[in-house]
This record gives sequence, C-alpha cells and structure tokens, in this order.
Amino acid sequence: MLADKVLDAKGLACPMPIVKTKKSMTDMSSGQVLEIHTTDKGALNDLTAWAKSGGHELLKHEEENDVLKFWIQKG
Repeated sequence: MLADKVLDAKGLACPMPIVKTKKSMTDMSSGQVLEIHTTDKGALNDLTAWAKSGGHELLKHEEENDVLKFWIQKG
C-alpha cells in the first residue's frame, strides 16, 4: 500500500505512538495516507479508536517481525 508519509514509532510505549501519529497528521492534507510502524502491542486498539474518533480511516494493518504497521487515511 502506498503512503504519503511514514512514521517510525518503533520502541515507543503508549501514549507516544498516538502522540506522534496525531502530530504527523496535522502536516498532512485530507485524503493523504500515513503509514505507522510501532512495536507497542496496545497500538492496535489505540490507533483504531483514535482514527475513528478523529474522522480518519484505518485502511489496513498488519504485523511483520513483531512490528505493527498501520495505514491511516486522513479524514
């Protein structure tokens, strides 16, 4: 999946992946896609809820070598 921007949040514990995601999204235009890489297992629930509450769309998520990857489209 193509992303307009990639955020490396590996090694960061909650709530930092959400904080960094929110900050990255402010610089993006509506419709652009942010790809997030994190090792925080709680990020699945956190980013899913955050995207929904912020009017964004979680397009896809997957796990690869203990790294969770998310693609969120800015609303």
